[in-house]
Amino acid sequence: MATLYRCSTPTDWLCPCGRVARALRRDRIDVEIVRVSQRRARRPEVEALSGQQRVPLLVLDSEVICDSRRIVEHLRFRAGSGPRQASTVR
Repeated sequence: MATLYRCSTPTDWLCPCGRVARALRRDRIDVEIVRVSQRRARRPEVEALSGQQRVPLLVLDSEVICDSRRIVEHLRFRAGSGPRQASTVR
């Protein structure tokens, strides 16, 4: 089971936290959602896990991953599709 610490935005389309939530659903990963305060100073649980106060923050298999892009790339790697390759225009 994974734990996603995310902002209190009620939708999955307006913020990076929603991007991570969509990726977790896509990969069918059971996740506990913890909504944290909009005020960074009131995120002691996030700071205790990562040393910083930003969300999204994913705890997956005792690994703490910050930043929505890094989280989504990690999920792709776990799923076996690896990171996206940049396309080259010729």
